[in-house]
Amino acid sequence: MDQFISIASEVGFPIAVSIYLLHRIEGRLNALIESVDKLPERLF
Repeated sequence: MDQFISIASEVGFPIAVSIYLLHRIEGRLNALIESVDKLPERLF
């Protein structure tokens, strides 16, 4: 949490929130990409 506060003070709150949200959603996006890649195998 201390890192987040220091980043927010350096670059600004909106940018820090954007970075945090992108970091959080990265895992979900990777899972989605894997699911889409496996979709043709499941269809046939």
